[in-house]
Amino acid sequence: MQILRGVIDPELGSNIVELGMAKGVTVRNGDVVIELALTTLGCPLRAQIKRDVESRVGSLPGVDSVEVEWGVLTQEEKAATMARARKRISERAGTTAVPPTARVLMIASGKGGVGKSSITVNLAAALAAEGFRVGLIDADIWGWSVPRMLGLDGRLEGDQDTKRIRPMSLPIDRGRIDVVSMGLLVDRDETALMWRGLILQRAVQHFLEDVVWAEDLDYLLIDMPPGTGDVQMGLAKLLPRAEMIVVTTPSRTAQKVASRAVAMGRQNYLRVLGVVENMTEFVSPSGERFRIFGSGGGEELASSSGTPLLARIPIEAAVSEGGDAGRPAAVGTGPAADAFRDLARRIITEVAPPIDMTGCSARNLGTPKSEVAVRIGG
Repeated sequence: MQILRGVIDPELGSNIVELGMAKGVTVRNGDVVIELALTTLGCPLRAQIKRDVESRVGSLPGVDSVEVEWGVLTQEEKAATMARARKRISERAGTTAVPPTARVLMIASGKGGVGKSSITVNLAAALAAEGFRVGLIDADIWGWSVPRMLGLDGRLEGDQDTKRIRPMSLPIDRGRIDVVSMGLLVDRDETALMWRGLILQRAVQHFLEDVVWAEDLDYLLIDMPPGTGDVQMGLAKLLPRAEMIVVTTPSRTAQKVASRAVAMGRQNYLRVLGVVENMTEFVSPSGERFRIFGSGGGEELASSSGTPLLARIPIEAAVSEGGDAGRPAAVGTGPAADAFRDLARRIITEVAPPIDMTGCSARNLGTPKSEVAVRIGG
């Protein structure tokens, strides 16, 4: 059983003993029979696991033959195996170009159409206006929209020294936003990318590994695609230290779907910071308020997930107009701008303050954290 700890399930990334797949070993003279249970008998990696088991056990002194008897994990065992695999992934950070001093915030939703990209862009703008350097990854590879919302066009370029992608940088007030998006890599905004899951994951992986992210990056915001699919799971594996903000609307239907995003984050051992309710109410020029999409969705999701309701963003023409014109509403005036600024300040001071690496070995990477106190105080 100890030698079997060296057999790694290539897909789950942990050894078969720790995953509970090695059910038992029987030794009769020099003949060894090993009972292995898979998540499914049709597992395409079965032959690879078998070769590894036979090679390792067969090399032990006194072993004449090795036989593998296959079985299938029960539903309860399978759930426990997947939980153990996710926990190991959460404890084993991937190699990315994201500096350890950056606070990574995934902006997620259970479904499309709730304004997740709008929240991401305006939160990034509000954080930058407070004097922070913010990275922004548009991970919605199929449905990118971040470049238009920030008024960016052109193409991403390579850095001659590092041979990596240089993000497009946008100064806002005292800070700046560094952006990478598939929309900055295609020739036309109307280009349709018909890619499958593995290609999507690889594209997002490039944004993490092959981009020259600034060493003084304070926050990295990721505009996640809607749902709980390949890209979400891939990002959780690559960024186990990331934290999630879940966007929903007042609609109870949207809230129920958004709860799946919360479940996905927790199953991958990501911390869920809280909930943002978008399109809470329409505020007329005279100050009247109309709850067009119902009420209570954000509060109910926050309550059921045991997380705070971080903000309620009102419906305001300035938000959509700003997105179309490339001028985020967060840097303007009005009820929505006030709500975005309040959200940013709550994140900075309470929910996810900038990481202070003082006294940590990572401080030697060169991030001038002495500036953070000045920015917050300012």
